[in-house]
Amino acid sequence: MNMETTGTSLNLNMSPEDLSRLNMQVDTFNKSLAVNGRTATSEMGKDEFLQLLIAQLTNQDPTSPMEDTEFIAQMAQFSTLEQMTNLNAEFDKLNTMLTSSSAYNTLGHTVDLNLGAMTSTGRVEAVKNDGSTPQVMVNGMLYDMSRITAVYEN
Repeated sequence: MNMETTGTSLNLNMSPEDLSRLNMQVDTFNKSLAVNGRTATSEMGKDEFLQLLIAQLTNQDPTSPMEDTEFIAQMAQFSTLEQMTNLNAEFDKLNTMLTSSSAYNTLGHTVDLNLGAMTSTGRVEAVKNDGSTPQVMVNGMLYDMSRITAVYEN
C-alpha cells in the first residue's frame, strides 16, 4: 500500500531525545542477555585477562614476536589482579568476622532498632549467625544487625 495515495505520511526521523532513549533501552536489553551462560559486564576478571593474553601469544606474528618487556608488564598486571582478588576475598572474611563479633557483643544489652517508619527497643536475647549477616533476637523477633541504631549497657 502506498502512503502517498492514502493521504498519510510517515515521519522516519527521531528526535535526539527519542534516539537517546531508544539507544539506552537497546543497551540495557543487550546487557541483560546471557551468552553461553555468561552475562556481559564492563569489568574484566582474571579468567578473561588470561584468555586474552593466551590469544595474544597464540596469534602473534612469528617474524615480530611480542617484546619481553610487554610480556613481563602483562604478567605483572595479571599478578596484581590476582593479588587484588585474593585481598578482596580476605577483606570479605574480615568484615564477616567483625560483624559477627559485634553481634555477639550485643547479647544481653538493650538496643534500639530502626524498623523503617518506627523504632523498637528491647534486650538482645540471642544471636543467629548462619551466613554473612548475623541476626539478633529482640522481643522474640530476628533482626539484621544493620537495624541496630544504639546499644545500651544494662
